[in-house]
Amino acid sequence: MTPSPQDDPRTLVSTDWLARHLRDPDLRVLDASWYLPAQTRDAKAEYAAAHIPGARFFDIDEISDQRSSLPHMAPPPEKFISRMRALGVGDGHQVVIYDGAGIFSAARVWWTFRLMGKTDVAVLDGGFPRWQAEGREIEDMPPVIRDRHMTVSRQNHLVKDVTQVAHAAKLGEAEILDARSAPRFRGEAPEPRAGLRSGHIPGSKNIPFAEVLNPDGTMKSPAALREVFEAAGVDLKKPAITSCGSGVTAAVLSLALERIGHRNHALYDGSWAEWGMYDDLRVATGP
Repeated sequence: MTPSPQDDPRTLVSTDWLARHLRDPDLRVLDASWYLPAQTRDAKAEYAAAHIPGARFFDIDEISDQRSSLPHMAPPPEKFISRMRALGVGDGHQVVIYDGAGIFSAARVWWTFRLMGKTDVAVLDGGFPRWQAEGREIEDMPPVIRDRHMTVSRQNHLVKDVTQVAHAAKLGEAEILDARSAPRFRGEAPEPRAGLRSGHIPGSKNIPFAEVLNPDGTMKSPAALREVFEAAGVDLKKPAITSCGSGVTAAVLSLALERIGHRNHALYDGSWAEWGMYDDLRVATGP
């Protein structure tokens, strides 16, 4: 098999790439499946029933900062280290992350590793659905875990808090990219989380995360991704801040930006779960 031109072990790898490297001693595969309540899917149960051989389950809600009232905020470095050692993931490993939707929550975990200074990490293009559709090997056995030392170096420039985002919105110094659906962005559809206002951060631009994906759940080519951003009026010379409902699909846009060589981007971790909660923050509606 010839390598896919898409393959990059620091961003995105194909199912062919993973199949070739699956038995590499320093490869670690993580199932990072996570679903919205309305999807009525049990990620842990699905993992237990079938997963890529050797995969370990990364629990986005548990491996988070549970001191925060906001959903699945980025974990403190010491908690990340502890949980990764328990999964047998450490220094010197190439990590490949997938999810059960195609490319959805896996990108969030890719970003979390990046936040911790780990760059040998990629998302599986098309995820578990593509792997299964191609008839590739699966198993239902838990992997044998061996502890591995891990060091991290938190990259604070990759995450923004509400004060930083409000400042950027006011001054127009960054492109704020919202990955939610167009009806939610425009304020025409209610938010799935109770108590949140509808609308978007003033000056932000809407790129629903599905727009950077192909119909089969794989990510579009870098050239096609650039067209998506430009069609939305994004100035790719400016810094970018990605946002969504709770910081999950924002990371799909972060991954897409990385794929086109845009390195100056950060993720608004609180996203609309935070911004929509505060009455003193301005909200825009409409396109």
